[in-house]
Amino acid sequence: MRPPVVALLGLGEAGSRLAADLEAAGADVRGYDPDGEAGADLPGRKSEPGTAVAGAEIVLSVNSGRAALGAATAARPALRPGVLYADLNTAPPELKRELAALVEPARFADVALLGPVPSRGLGTPALASGAGAHAFADSLRSLGMPVEVVSGTPGDAATFKLLRSVFMKGLAAAAIESLDAAEAAGHAEWLRGEIAGVIGQPFLDRLLEGSRRHAARRVDELEAAQALLVELGIEPRIASATAALLTDLGKARAR
Repeated sequence: MRPPVVALLGLGEAGSRLAADLEAAGADVRGYDPDGEAGADLPGRKSEPGTAVAGAEIVLSVNSGRAALGAATAARPALRPGVLYADLNTAPPELKRELAALVEPARFADVALLGPVPSRGLGTPALASGAGAHAFADSLRSLGMPVEVVSGTPGDAATFKLLRSVFMKGLAAAAIESLDAAEAAGHAEWLRGEIAGVIGQPFLDRLLEGSRRHAARRVDELEAAQALLVELGIEPRIASATAALLTDLGKARAR
């Protein structure tokens, strides 16, 4: 059987790891990244998005919520009818619906990744919705990704992800704030052990490291979560506080 031709739009940490895993799984991988350095060692790397997308059967957008619309707009002229276009970025549900309309007549899948892609690659669990959700699940499951289809409506997977993010990022913010206080009180090692005893040391390390390393991107995620909660009639107390803490972490990392 001929391997599927997969184009990745975005070759940062997540995109490069997916590209490597897809190649290892037998896919014919092409990629494009606006950053001239990202994914430079990918054999199928192209100089512009249309060239990467032309002839692809599956297009995966792995950029950021802010870059998702630009990536789809750039790829649109080269998309053939029936091609599967999957947006894997964390973005508001309304943006996912806008992307679905933009890439027609390509089949659109709204995909929410539920774990750290740089460390888990194709093993990252995913939710999918939209007209192309089942096609995405069938294609990516065969290549090693655990995918759950939640509905045929674009934006639903994004909603699930943002609801989860309120808890996951809020949990990380609580760990960071409590450990900062424990450090000031001279009891950081004791508290770290207490928290690790509840959630496990690897998960604690992931919460602390990931929040600091990806603070700026997670601010966008929490802002989208806040907007969703307001739309649902829920006051975003935790989401707002978490976004504020992540903003401070991002500023500290930039210094």
